[in-house]
Amino acid sequence: MHVRCVLNAKRPSGLAFVPSIWFARRFSNTRVAESKAKIFSEMDMKNIGVLMPDPLMLYLREILETKFTLYKLWEAEDQRAFVGKHSDSIRAVACCPSGRAINTEIIDALPKLEIVSTFSAGLDKVDLVKCKERGIAVTNTPDVLTDDVADLALGLMLSTLRQISAADRYVREGKWPKGDYKLTTKLSGKNVGIVGLGRIGLAIAKRAEAFGCKIAYNSRSKKSNVNFKYYSSVVDLAASSDVLVVACPLTKESYHIVDRSVIDALGPKAIIVNIGRGTLIDEKDLVKALVEARLGGAGLDVFENEPHVPKELFEMDNVVLLPHVGSGTWETRKEMADLVIGNLEAYFSKKPLLTPVE
Repeated sequence: MHVRCVLNAKRPSGLAFVPSIWFARRFSNTRVAESKAKIFSEMDMKNIGVLMPDPLMLYLREILETKFTLYKLWEAEDQRAFVGKHSDSIRAVACCPSGRAINTEIIDALPKLEIVSTFSAGLDKVDLVKCKERGIAVTNTPDVLTDDVADLALGLMLSTLRQISAADRYVREGKWPKGDYKLTTKLSGKNVGIVGLGRIGLAIAKRAEAFGCKIAYNSRSKKSNVNFKYYSSVVDLAASSDVLVVACPLTKESYHIVDRSVIDALGPKAIIVNIGRGTLIDEKDLVKALVEARLGGAGLDVFENEPHVPKELFEMDNVVLLPHVGSGTWETRKEMADLVIGNLEAYFSKKPLLTPVE
């Protein structure tokens, strides 16, 4: 009786009236359909194989294992056989810059590969030409690590010039009672040259400006959105710098962009800071210059043959060595992991990629 009254009730003037039972059923059916679609989507993704060549952070591994079928290459005794066994199931690769390269060999071994999602901003470990030939999508994690890397660059500048790490060791080794630590040099007011004024380079420049530093830069082309002095030659930039920060991407053109000529232009009072890639600097030339005191110091987060570091640098107070931790904070690594996951989900849901590499 109640239902009949509701359905037969006169519609209020000017109002769009929807019967409550019909609305409830329609709403319920919509929710059920959405829920089923979500379940089917998750089931479909669970059948998608993701190859992880090297161990990435646990947070990322656990989520990928929940959403996809994760193949952990580093755990396999015979890795070539492992890839061959699962090659028809692997449609994605999640990789990192400190691990093995995603080169022609591994791409050719994965005939069903559709996307490579790298846990980094840099792309030097991914064969972009081969991926383009195969129509394989590539994504990275730009922007989210900019602040951390720029912060670390300033930390290396300060630590190298003020010899913070060496002074810390001086105290720990009980040397302070025997005399004060030697005088160092300040960062404030220095001429800072930046090789590569991209997102990270610009963030470093802004931070260095807060210390009263004068900024100049070298880049592939002059930037119209900054007033910093531009040098088309890295040697000329080095000659005018007290601190040279290497922040450009690694490409064929930038390999060993800092060589003996650049180091000699810097001279015995200047320092180099590298937060880019180890092979941006000719490491043999760098070590030789430091040993011979032709360079004032170096703050290094990256090296040519990581994790191997030239032993000659270990005892130098004017050299600061870090184990490639530029983006190494919980906050940033989680954001990077979320981008890797989000890009894979977007791709296999046929949605736009979050951070595609064009």
